[in-house]
Amino acid sequence: MRYFFTSFLLLIIFTGNAATRNSAVDSLLKLLGPKDRLKADTLTINRLNLLSENYFQSTPDSAYYYAQKSISLSRSIKYDKGLANGLLQSAHVDYFKGRTTEAKQQLDEAIAIFKKLNDIKGQIACYQAYGGMYTLIADYELALKYLNLAVNLNKDNGNELLQTNLYKGLGNVYFSRGELSKALDYYYKGLFIAIKNHYALLSGNLYNNIGAVLQNMEVYPNALVHFKKALNLLQGTDNIQALGTINQNIGEILLAQNDYDGAIRYLNTANKIVNTQNDKDGLSSVYTDLGLAYAAKNDFARANSYIDTSLQIARKFKIVYNQAYALVGLANLYNQQHEYQKAYGYALEGQQLSVKLGNLAVKASAALQMSKALAGLGKNADAYQYLNQYINLKEQLKSNESIEKSTSYNFELTFALKERQLKQHQHEREMLFQQRSQRQRLVIAIFLIIIVGMLLTIWIYYREKKRQKEINTKLELKNTEVLHQKTDLDEQAKKLNELNHLKDRLIAILAHDLRAPLSTLKGLFYLLRDSSITHQEMLDMLPAVLKQLDYTSDFLDTLLFWVNSQMESFDITLKPFSVSELVLNEIDNYRDEAQKKGIGFVTDVAENLTATADPNSIRIVVRNLITNAIKFSHRDDNIEISAEEKEGKVIVKIKDHGIGMSKEQLNKLFKSRMDSIAGTQNESGTGMGLLFCKDLIEKCNGEIEVESKPGIGTEFTFTIPVKCK
Repeated sequence: MRYFFTSFLLLIIFTGNAATRNSAVDSLLKLLGPKDRLKADTLTINRLNLLSENYFQSTPDSAYYYAQKSISLSRSIKYDKGLANGLLQSAHVDYFKGRTTEAKQQLDEAIAIFKKLNDIKGQIACYQAYGGMYTLIADYELALKYLNLAVNLNKDNGNELLQTNLYKGLGNVYFSRGELSKALDYYYKGLFIAIKNHYALLSGNLYNNIGAVLQNMEVYPNALVHFKKALNLLQGTDNIQALGTINQNIGEILLAQNDYDGAIRYLNTANKIVNTQNDKDGLSSVYTDLGLAYAAKNDFARANSYIDTSLQIARKFKIVYNQAYALVGLANLYNQQHEYQKAYGYALEGQQLSVKLGNLAVKASAALQMSKALAGLGKNADAYQYLNQYINLKEQLKSNESIEKSTSYNFELTFALKERQLKQHQHEREMLFQQRSQRQRLVIAIFLIIIVGMLLTIWIYYREKKRQKEINTKLELKNTEVLHQKTDLDEQAKKLNELNHLKDRLIAILAHDLRAPLSTLKGLFYLLRDSSITHQEMLDMLPAVLKQLDYTSDFLDTLLFWVNSQMESFDITLKPFSVSELVLNEIDNYRDEAQKKGIGFVTDVAENLTATADPNSIRIVVRNLITNAIKFSHRDDNIEISAEEKEGKVIVKIKDHGIGMSKEQLNKLFKSRMDSIAGTQNESGTGMGLLFCKDLIEKCNGEIEVESKPGIGTEFTFTIPVKCK
């Protein structure tokens, strides 16, 4: 009966809710008698430590309860291994709750015990916990020290699960320091191992962390893709902490995109999770985000309540990052209310903490609020200095190195997944060969054994031959399948090569086309700083500078939209829209530019003409074709634009009477290596616009073609469906 009751209590411990589990633990300890206490307690202690480890991600309070029970029982019977593991689990919860002094004491004692027991895995776990704790309180040098100690110990141990967690921890340190490129290195190292070994929970955490890096670089569409991958992997698991973090991250992206109601929905979901877990770090961070969302909706009383509560929590538990984040949030709040003196005080304190953190994102936010507050106080020179600091920090966050590295890692990850699939098929092929060999040996054995009955032997022989033919047929099919997959891989590698060439081309274009307007701006600012020009001269120069910036902005919008359209996750939205309204709006946008060359527009666009495609894609195509027509038209020419419906399609034509193109130039159109040609007034270009146009039209289920003759002009025609198929 006693054995049955003990087993029943153990079942409750591993399957019941928090309250019944804790009660069952106490009952089990009382039940054990002095004679069998030593044997039973070591088993119970190990199970308590396992429970504590398993429940840390979902219910930290239960994890702490089990760890404390384990520590108490281990000390009573002098069970060192159980004591060290209990101290480690208890320290996890302590630093998670902001009790860093208690966590340090427990980790030091655990490390000493693990060293005495020569337990390498235990030492690594303690160093990893130290790394997480020091990252949380912004002591990054100590965090790196302990995590690197763990990495060095694990080299000989060769535990890939531990290695993945350590890479994640190192990535967290560099992310917190604002070194996004290094953070990506470690996150992707961990992700490659996690995917290879099917570590679903770790893969979800790492996708979330990579999304956070992309979020800091303001590459929001890609960040959302990574967060959704993380949600798919972690939904329905016990990793409640990660689910709260992902919901908060998505809320922050929606906040940055001015979708305040959507942001509040996700942030409230995260708030429920962190409140359930009593997660002080998460609670403080979410409260600041909610405050910023309500401030954007002009609900300043609620915003102030959330951010002030966040600051109190962060200060109480010494969470440096959250203190800086909340202070900058309060500065933002008071700047919006034009209370610049208060805003300046909070911004200054947040800026000082951001220097200690070394985090570029927090530094940039603090610099921006300092600039706004100082401008409001009339200190324009100081405001200008902080504005320049903000611009420089934002440029560092959006560094080409980090963006290229993320793209490169994604290509490598895709290739690795394809390579793993090929290996799996090769393994299946080898298994089929082994089956064939085994069946052949079976035929020989049966033939030798059943020598007495010729008819039976012949029957068996023909039966086995038939099976052998079936196996050969299957093998041939598998061989064909493997060859097809090899061909597909070669084609994908070729496509990757082409994408790489295109990437180099795009980077070269960016470097060339951005340098001129930036140099112009830089020169203008130097002239302003040195008082080399008068106010009137500056006003005279501004139109030319703004024209260059408008061109650069339009080019970047087009380029970024097209680059996003190349991602697998890009979602083309096909919907009905007014073609006449879109075309006429674009004509109005470029009428002033055309008039500078004396160029007029002749339009024949059917009223109320609608089509079904992605409006943003078609707008970019029309814009490119109109600007090309203006660029290559002579002074006092006309540009003819028509749009009509015919046979279920909308046909749009844009015709100029400019310099035209030769057959050789026509053959190069819509190619990735097209060279730009100067316009009739030496207007510059990138040579990439028509490539973008062709790609966007085809994604909208349309077609584009061109007719041109030198000296006569050029006519572009594209079609898009009236309705979805």
